[in-house]
Amino acid sequence: MMTAFDRRTLLRGALGLGAVGLLPAWARAGEVGRSPAALSGEEIKLTVGHQMATIDGRSGHAVTVNGSLPGPLIRLKEGQNVRIAVTNALADEDTSIHWHGLLVPFQMDGVPGVAFPGIKPGETFTYDFPVRQAGTYWWHSHSGLQEQVGLYAPMIIDPAGEDPIGYDREHVVVLSDWSFLHPHALFRKLKVNPGHFNMQKQTFAGLLAGQDQSLKDRVAWGKMRMDPTDIADVTGSVYTYLVNGHGPGDNWTGLFASGERVRLRFINAAAMTIFNVRIPGLSLEVVAVDGQPVSPVSVDEFQMAPAETFDVIVRPTEDQAFTLVAEASDRSGLARGTLAPRLGMSAPIPPVRKRPLATMKDMGMGNMHGGMDMPGMDMSMRSQSNAPDVPLTPGVQTIAPMPMDRMAEPPQGLEDVGHKVLTYAQLANLHESTDKRPPGRTIEIHLTGNMERFMWAFDGEAFGPIKKPIAFRRDERVRVVLINDTMMAHPIHLHGHFFELVNGQERQPLKHTVNVAPGGKVAFDLTASEPGDWAFHCHLLLHMHAGMFNVVTVRPLDGEAA
Repeated sequence: MMTAFDRRTLLRGALGLGAVGLLPAWARAGEVGRSPAALSGEEIKLTVGHQMATIDGRSGHAVTVNGSLPGPLIRLKEGQNVRIAVTNALADEDTSIHWHGLLVPFQMDGVPGVAFPGIKPGETFTYDFPVRQAGTYWWHSHSGLQEQVGLYAPMIIDPAGEDPIGYDREHVVVLSDWSFLHPHALFRKLKVNPGHFNMQKQTFAGLLAGQDQSLKDRVAWGKMRMDPTDIADVTGSVYTYLVNGHGPGDNWTGLFASGERVRLRFINAAAMTIFNVRIPGLSLEVVAVDGQPVSPVSVDEFQMAPAETFDVIVRPTEDQAFTLVAEASDRSGLARGTLAPRLGMSAPIPPVRKRPLATMKDMGMGNMHGGMDMPGMDMSMRSQSNAPDVPLTPGVQTIAPMPMDRMAEPPQGLEDVGHKVLTYAQLANLHESTDKRPPGRTIEIHLTGNMERFMWAFDGEAFGPIKKPIAFRRDERVRVVLINDTMMAHPIHLHGHFFELVNGQERQPLKHTVNVAPGGKVAFDLTASEPGDWAFHCHLLLHMHAGMFNVVTVRPLDGEAA
């Protein structure tokens, strides 16, 4: 007689639940050993192809690498050389791979149209570069929207000497978002109706029940065509949130032995989702960010934007399971995994918390609270006096009148969660800076958009053939100030460099990506030490696709006159 458990097991097998057939070894639940299985050595071969993936029992088209989703883990050692041959087995489109966060010659950076032409169907391109750093990184396509349909994977680089971060066991935790709707269909729907996927808007019933904004504030925000529930463009209404390619029902499980220091290498490989990460019952000791070690900070939760990586140490001592929760920032869903001493264990899954509402500060109005009646202030939200160098194109819906440095604040939606939340201001480099020169000049870059038309750009002009690049002299020290004139967060990523976040610490942390809060501003100091042309963009994939992208050019090149 078949039991209910047997029937469920049979059904899971028939549906291929969890896409086990496509999962690389490192991503499978319950993998034993100190470290996950990986490709390594000086010669590595990757093949990009089409495949059908199965997520939570439903099949959809994916772009895979070596037949797996996510792709294989690549593990290298600082100081070695590597040649990675990438063959494009897609019949009908170019591809590419960008080594996210790596210091490589710009010709090896993998951005079509900037670093190289891309890889045409049937062709092989060999990336050849020295490995100059250690830490947690990842790689992904920079062609079209392939990253959204599966072309991403982790990379770990072990240090040449002793690892400054001690641990007994490690797990790679790649977070991502998956939709059965084609990414170009996602984009088209957002162009037609930017609020298409927002199913958490304020309601009249909520107003009558005294929830959310007051009537006065709702009217004021409506006049500005602003929606305080517009936290994420693409939401859990169409996304399944994944841990290592596993849906929440699949429950990816990482093993531990009681008392071990377990290093969790979190990578946000999502196309459009900012995650809030916590493991109820365990303190999270943040020890590295974007691959670079930081002075340890113990928190209960942290927010990570697409493109960021966080290394965290946990020390479970009980013989019990712990739920790993990665909640979408708009609270429309979550990714879920488990840490446990044995397979088959699970812990309670906390319910998704109440969704946040954007505030006046998120609109770039500083610390103002309450309504919009502020005598003397230009309430058009589009006064060019606040940004004289930004042309008021149709893509500029707002100019933040009072953008604030918000790095010492908990990220959006985590202000009142009642436990310790990581802020950018808490991060300090474990090591002294290698360049102690003060910046020789300061430049400002505005992050602009028109949320009504799903238009995104830098300084009001979307990327295009006549867009002027951002130019740096080789080895100059520059302070870059990013001002977010929009009501959405933007994770801004610079290729080929690390920059020092100006966060009030004496040892400023190194990062390659910084999430600029809505209505906020961020400064970083950059030593433009890597000659060449580099991509600079928002890492929300559809924002980049819409035009929030530019090229950073560092000159002279090797052999050129200064």
